[in-house]
Amino acid sequence: MWLPDNVIISWQAPDNGGSPLTGYKVSIRHSDLTQFSISVDHCDMSVSVATTCSVPVMALRAAPYNLDWGSSIFAKVIATNLYGDSLSSLAGNSAVITTKPDAPINLAENVSQRTKSTLALTWQPAAFTGGAPIIDYRVMIAIQGETFFVLASGFSSPAYKATGLVAGLTYEFKVLSRNSYSYSSQSEAITLLCAFVPDPPVSVTTANRNELVTISWGNSITNGSPIIAYKVFIR
Repeated sequence: MWLPDNVIISWQAPDNGGSPLTGYKVSIRHSDLTQFSISVDHCDMSVSVATTCSVPVMALRAAPYNLDWGSSIFAKVIATNLYGDSLSSLAGNSAVITTKPDAPINLAENVSQRTKSTLALTWQPAAFTGGAPIIDYRVMIAIQGETFFVLASGFSSPAYKATGLVAGLTYEFKVLSRNSYSYSSQSEAITLLCAFVPDPPVSVTTANRNELVTISWGNSITNGSPIIAYKVFIR
């Protein structure tokens, strides 16, 4: 069994052989996948008939076990009564050492999906996933200078399209990844102005003025970014 910072080792009490049980010896497998050692500091059951004990994950990460993140945890148990020790149980396993993943990296805009009210994001999971696969992601959003809040969560693809945004506002985005342990810290923020190419000019007219032809038009909808220039084409 797994808990956020501990591994719970449990077993069923065996037949006592006609003499009350006096304790157990619990041993845990090393990173060499061969040796087993008793966790005296955290799982000393020599004078206990309880059928569960707890070992901190960081103790399993240290000597003599030296288990890496993502390692399976195998344990054996020996029962003891006044006549001696039983044979060792088979090695049991259902726990994996995990921690929260690192924050997603390379958060960027997918420019091809930009519209006047849409900004699309892509990113990559960090190399260190905490010893467990990434389950899903969470996207945080804020208008620049304001408080971040959750925009979306629970999706597995490393990409997201934010819709219904307001043209002309500048937004900030951050992303978190989640494995079976917890969410990562937030990624570095990306800042994007929600803007798109302007709508075409309207009400284009031509008029004679002495020896000149005057061309005029109405203002364009800017779609979030000021008009900086016009291009005039004549047939």
